[in-house]
Order: sequence, then structure tokens, then C-alpha cells
Amino acid sequence: MAKNIKPRSTDYNQWYLDVIKAAQLADYSPVKGCMVIRPEGYAIWEAIQRDLDGRFKDTGHVNAYFPLLIPQSFLAKEAKHVEGFAMECAVVTHSRLQKDPSGTGVRPDPDSKLEEPLIIRPTSETIIGHMYSQWIQSYRDLPVLINQWCNVMRWEMRTRLFLRTAEFLWQEGHTAHETAEEAQEETLRMLDVYAAFAEHTLALPVIKGAKTDAEKFPGADTTYCIEALMQDGKALQAGTSHNLGINFAKAFDIQFLGRDQQKHHCFTTSWGVSTRLIGATIMAHSDDDGLVLPPRVAPTLLAIVPIYKTPEEEAKVRAFVEKLLVSLVGQAEVDAGAKRLSKDGVAGYIFDRVSHQRIVADWRDARPGDKQYHWEQRGVPLRIEVGPRDVDGNCFVLKQRLDRSKAVVPVGEASAAWLSAKLDDVQKAMFDKALKFREENIRSAASYDELKSLLAEKGGFVRCYFEPNREIEAKIKEETKGTVRCIPFDQPGTPGKCVYSGKETSTQVLFAQSY
Repeated sequence: MAKNIKPRSTDYNQWYLDVIKAAQLADYSPVKGCMVIRPEGYAIWEAIQRDLDGRFKDTGHVNAYFPLLIPQSFLAKEAKHVEGFAMECAVVTHSRLQKDPSGTGVRPDPDSKLEEPLIIRPTSETIIGHMYSQWIQSYRDLPVLINQWCNVMRWEMRTRLFLRTAEFLWQEGHTAHETAEEAQEETLRMLDVYAAFAEHTLALPVIKGAKTDAEKFPGADTTYCIEALMQDGKALQAGTSHNLGINFAKAFDIQFLGRDQQKHHCFTTSWGVSTRLIGATIMAHSDDDGLVLPPRVAPTLLAIVPIYKTPEEEAKVRAFVEKLLVSLVGQAEVDAGAKRLSKDGVAGYIFDRVSHQRIVADWRDARPGDKQYHWEQRGVPLRIEVGPRDVDGNCFVLKQRLDRSKAVVPVGEASAAWLSAKLDDVQKAMFDKALKFREENIRSAASYDELKSLLAEKGGFVRCYFEPNREIEAKIKEETKGTVRCIPFDQPGTPGKCVYSGKETSTQVLFAQSY
């Protein structure tokens, strides 16, 4: 067990922070509530971006960029929207600084006070709605399918690295459509994109469903979500897709001349995921020894750890490792990697030119155990260890980070295709393990007492009949800390008794405590 990481069973919250620190994914910023994403953490975000961006473009979306600053009056145009975000907004009131008259420091220049305060975007529906009203004139201009990658700010009171910070990175898609049917189709299409990405790329099983009115996005007609289960039994909302109806179109006068030569409001949608997906990946897969990463987002796929004592053994192992690397990445990349040798002795070799995922050979002047520990804590999916006796046997030892299994592999088996297959096996095993955990932690409740007991003692998802109601949901949250995570798409089709009121209802929901 890692000495620098608190066991999950002892303190799950501290374990999570310890894993991030040990893997050097992120650090605290001098600005309270914000984080610095370190290179290893940002590489994971880049992998998420790369994969999702391709999926967006495959469905006809294009990228654009909209301003960070939004006129305060824009937020007031959609009543529910401003109500939902008012307490989280950061406000810009002046355009420049001046030296403080006291002679120490600086202060806002009183003469630079803005006529209208500007809001640092908590989300961009308002300013994008304004621009769409300028761009859309006719049904021929529709649909508009735009996504942007950016940062947003929501002044959170309780923050946690990746999961909830004042500033975070995300993508937000914003689309405009001619008909309500097209907008609904878009909303569900993007939810499917998120679910497929989470399961295929992050090895994160998710449940698709709708939010209750109490939990939906401010200003939306309907919010759909994907919900994942973390190892401590808490749920995490991993992505949302919102059907905004004509609410924002009315607020920002997004109208078009229809086929009937009449003016109509557009139907709009928005959808987004953020850097909290990194937090979800950490909490769903990692263990008491550190980070465990799915191969499809791991910056480093394979770490080769040479083992030797004498200069003669080092030369022998080096020659063998070079031969092994040639079989995995090719001679040209081996030659290029030699030129990129880091000052501390770690050589990196590009395995996949599209994703820039790499293989490393660790020639640092350190004990083999320290090197193994280093790559293990960083979640590298596979590790190869090679010593003089392995060279004599023309083989190497392959170790898996996920289950610590090891196998002796003849060097002749090593190839790019062989490594890809091994990584696919790890990816599948991670998904299967997470799915098994989730299925074992979905329980049913037939009464409110049973719901309270399961949430308090077992955690996980609790499935039950429930008729959504804002006041009742607020009371249940106060008493249990549990919320309706979603109304799953897979409904039973037969009525039952509401877990709270006892009245007959045909709706089943998933309750859970959540992040």
C-alpha cells in the first residue's frame, strides 16, 4: 500500500486528493477555489477533447469561440436562467487599475467604472443566443450546430480538484433548429454521444435518463443526463444535454422566416461536459496505490523499466530494450526518441501519432523499485521489466497496472499490434470491473424508510417508484442527502406505489447521494 496515499476505506476524500497529488495531475492555485492543471492532467483533458471533438464533427457540428465577458443585462433576459446562476456569478465592474493613493499596491480606477457590469461566463446560452439572433434570418439558415471549447467560472463555495472548482474547462454545444422535433432529436443524439464516449473511452458505465424539474438546467424545458457511480457509492453527473425549447429564443429574439412565410422562434439546445470527467475517471478506477487510467486517455501507455547493476549489464539490457522498442514503434521513432531523452534519463517514444500517446524507457539513476512505484502512481496501464536474465532468456516481464498480473513474454511476440491488443484487453477489463461494481450497487426500495436506510448504510443507486415533486425532493434531500439522479429511460412499464406518498405512479427514479 502506498505510504503517500490514504486508503479509500479510511478517508475517501483524502484518498482522492492524494491520488491527484501523487500523479501530479493538478495543484491548488493562489486564487481560492481555482486549480492549476499540470501537464499530466492536461494531457488527459487533451485526450478527452480529441475524442469528443471528433465525435462532434462526425455529427455535423463545428467549433467557434464566444467572449468570456457577458453583459449583465443578458442574464436577466431569461428569468429562470438568472435565478439559477445569480449566486455563482463573478462580476467585472472596472476596466483598469491605478496606483493606490496610499502608496501601496493598486486599486480599481474610479474613472474606469463600466456603464454596465460584465459577468464572467458561467455558461454561454445568453451571449450565443444574442449572436444567433443576428445570424439566423430564414429556415434556410437552420440548423445551426456550434460547439466551443472554453473555460467558465461559477463561484463555488465548496471546491474539490476537477470535480468542482470556481473556474473549470469544458465544451458547450449550442444549436438552433426549425422544429421542436429536430431539437429533441439533437438533444438525445448528443446524450448518446456522451454515453458512448464515457463507456468506450473512459471505461465508465453510465445510466441515461431525464432530470426532474427540480434538478434540470435553469431555463430548459428538459434536461437529460448520464450518471456514473463512484467507488464510494456516490453518483456523479458525467454530462448533460438540454432541450431549451423556445425559452432562450424568446428572450433573445431568435426568429426565422419559415416555409409558410411567417416568423417563428427557433428551438434551441445546449449540452456540455467538463474537466470533472477527469475526476470521475480517477474515482471510478483508481486504487490505494494511486492512479489507474484507461488506456484510451493515458498519456503514457507503457513504461519500460530496465534492471541492472553493472555497466556491463546496463549495456546488455540497453541493446535488448532498443531491439524491443524497434518492434513496438519502429526504427525511425527509436532514433527520434533518443534525441528527445530528458535530462533525468526518461526517453519517450510516440506510439500513436494521432493521440501522441507514448511509450517510455526509464534510464534514470534510481532503484528499480522507485521507478516501478513512479509509473504505477501515474496510472500507466502496462509496465515492462527487463533484467540480464530476461535478456538471456530472450523475453521480458509484462505487468498490468489494473490487476497487477504479470506474464513472461518472448520478445518475438512484441509488436505494435500486440501492444494495441493488450491495451484493448485492459480497457475492456476496466469497463467490466466498473460495470460489475455498479450493478452490484443498484438496489430497490419499496418504502421511504427503506430508501433512507439504503442511502445511509449502503450507498449506491436506489431504484424506486417516485412521483417527482420539488417540495418533496427538497425534503428528501434534507433528510437523506440523496437526490433524484435521473428518471432512467428504461422504465418498467407497469405502475407501482410512490416510495414517499404511497400513491400509484408509473415513474421509477434513481436516488443517490452525489458529488
